[in-house]
Amino acid sequence: MSVEQVERFGAHNYHPLPVTLVRGEGVWVWDDHGRRYLDMLSSYSALNHGHRHPKIVEAMKAQLDRVTLTSRAFHNDQLGPFLQKLSEISGFSRALPMNSGAEAVETGLKAVRKWGYKVKGVPKDKAEIIVVTDNFHGRTITIISYSTETQYRDGFGPFTPGFVVVPYGDAAAIEAAITPNTVAVHVEPIQGEAGVVEPPVGYLRALRQICDRHNVLLFLDEIQTGLGRTGKMWAFQHEDIRPDCIAVGKALGGGLYPVSAFCADDALMAMFTPGDHGSTFGGNPLAAAVGLAALQVLEEEGLAEQAALRGALFRQRLEALKSPKVKEVRGKGLLIGVELFVEAGPARGYCLELMKRGVLCKDTHGQVIRFAPPLVITDEEIELAMAAVAEVLT
Repeated sequence: MSVEQVERFGAHNYHPLPVTLVRGEGVWVWDDHGRRYLDMLSSYSALNHGHRHPKIVEAMKAQLDRVTLTSRAFHNDQLGPFLQKLSEISGFSRALPMNSGAEAVETGLKAVRKWGYKVKGVPKDKAEIIVVTDNFHGRTITIISYSTETQYRDGFGPFTPGFVVVPYGDAAAIEAAITPNTVAVHVEPIQGEAGVVEPPVGYLRALRQICDRHNVLLFLDEIQTGLGRTGKMWAFQHEDIRPDCIAVGKALGGGLYPVSAFCADDALMAMFTPGDHGSTFGGNPLAAAVGLAALQVLEEEGLAEQAALRGALFRQRLEALKSPKVKEVRGKGLLIGVELFVEAGPARGYCLELMKRGVLCKDTHGQVIRFAPPLVITDEEIELAMAAVAEVLT
């Protein structure tokens, strides 16, 4: 009955696979008929810790019995420890908590614009932020204003000005687009929604150097790539650089609760004074308790290192298939995209076949199957998934 109710009373803004999930544990989920599936999507990387990680569940239950919401009109005893741990793990001196990833991105956009006016001296309302093709940072009006995906924009204008779009992976194009009014360059280290698209090696390093030369901030979206997903805590660490600020979300909530944040150092975070920005639920004690537990588990269980090891195995096994349907296997850690040739047909059909074999994943951009299992997956579970993948792709 649930599916019929969703169809009848909900907006038709998603096209889910025809399975109704009722329980989850670790890398496994069960449907309403009792059938078990391997979750190879992790709710788009929000479940890095797996479903219902015991330590995070325990932290949430304990906080539910104390206090869940205070608003930022008052202090709560959970926010401080959470912010300190996030600052230690991110490497930035301060964090501003929000709820959704899109809110964290919007927070960053406001911060870099205000920095442009107050510090760099850009004329009022002339700030420009350089972004890239095929980006995905969320679905607010401002964020879709710089999307290059037609569907994300169709019918939602007029759009927010102030964004300059250049090709992804082309550092020279970014430098050529910089003007005296440029305040930031804003990119994903790896484009997830676009189909797990990696830029050329050295791209982020080049952007760091370009931004330094021109007094421009480097703002990275680590919402999907951060918190261990790519085999390091942050994807920017693969090129040994440090951006000026990051947006983080998804796995920050441990798969239990929406938690996001904008992270930056003192000078940039000082752009916000009381009344400039906020959120009723951002930084609430329940979110802070969950976020702190999620960060602790990432460290204690070495989940970034696990992602590197398991990701190498998974990618090796995928490449060894030598399937004539597969155009390319790409990604880092446990963020992997398998692009199919157009002649092989749309990726959704393969996702449906994998579902029948007990493996859940999702297509993106027509021809790409995205695999992003929880970072707690074992070698044995990867081999179980590969048995189904091999059957479907060969």
